[in-house]
Amino acid sequence: MDSVYEWLLTGPAWVEYRTRVDLLREPDTSPDVIASRRKMLEDPLVTSLIAELASWPGHVLNSHKSASQQFHKLNFLVEVGITAADKGMQPVVDKILAHQSEEGPFQLPMQISEHYGGSGEETGAWALCDAPLILYALSKLGYGDDPRVRKGIDYLIPLCRENGWPCTVSRELGKFHGPGRKDDPCPYASLAMLKLLSLDSRDRTSKEAKYGAATLLNLWERRKELHPYMFYMGTDFSKLKVPLVWYDLLHVLEVITNYPDFRNDPRLESMLDVLKSKPDLLGRYTLESVWAAWKNWEFGQKKVPSFWLTFMAIKIINRSTMND
Repeated sequence: MDSVYEWLLTGPAWVEYRTRVDLLREPDTSPDVIASRRKMLEDPLVTSLIAELASWPGHVLNSHKSASQQFHKLNFLVEVGITAADKGMQPVVDKILAHQSEEGPFQLPMQISEHYGGSGEETGAWALCDAPLILYALSKLGYGDDPRVRKGIDYLIPLCRENGWPCTVSRELGKFHGPGRKDDPCPYASLAMLKLLSLDSRDRTSKEAKYGAATLLNLWERRKELHPYMFYMGTDFSKLKVPLVWYDLLHVLEVITNYPDFRNDPRLESMLDVLKSKPDLLGRYTLESVWAAWKNWEFGQKKVPSFWLTFMAIKIINRSTMND
């Protein structure tokens, strides 16, 4: 394992930074941590991503699965450790906060045709497959205790049912509904909500969080028969892919391993076994699927082991054995 860590430290600055903080547990005051974070903030890919977010919220949302959506790029930035205090980020935060709905979640520009239950016109709206992720990013950026952010979180939590969170959209989207039965849970919405709730100890131990985690694990256990909203947990689901954008093995593992009550669950262990079967002899992981929108990043290829994927896999596996 030491050799893998040494290899990770030779990767891009943002991989080195997260390796030092999350895997090696070096303090923020460490000269090496400070230096790696400074290098990350100077990395052209990172600075260009921040610059791109200056146009928030970007184009009309057509597909939540599109890895080019700005809220997905924002989520990657907060995962590597970007905060609102970093250069160029405060204006992005201000733009997000300026588009809060009356209910609480923050809006994105959307357009739903009348055929699918919308008005056919562009409007500011939110859905359970984007709102939790924006709130998650704001929390990671340092706004978790902001009353505006807390209002959004408190509105979304009670939408949960005993089988997780359903497909839910704001009133601006009319009767829009995803391709599933109304009494089914939406796997991706449930995953996004669990990701959000994992950040706060109060939310993480709530009954809603337990319902959501149990739902996703049940879907894995019964993956051959249950496919709500056309979300499958088969071959494509199990392909390793970063950054975490959609509903796949690595994303589900990253989220549920944040819940100590489920770390010894046989269903989670079964998912972890799939991940543990994939590294090479040196403990490095290679992408099995890639997002075209991220082709310029080191994880935009499937030919050689990926630093970021390897870091993510090791972090997840390490966390799964923790007792906190």
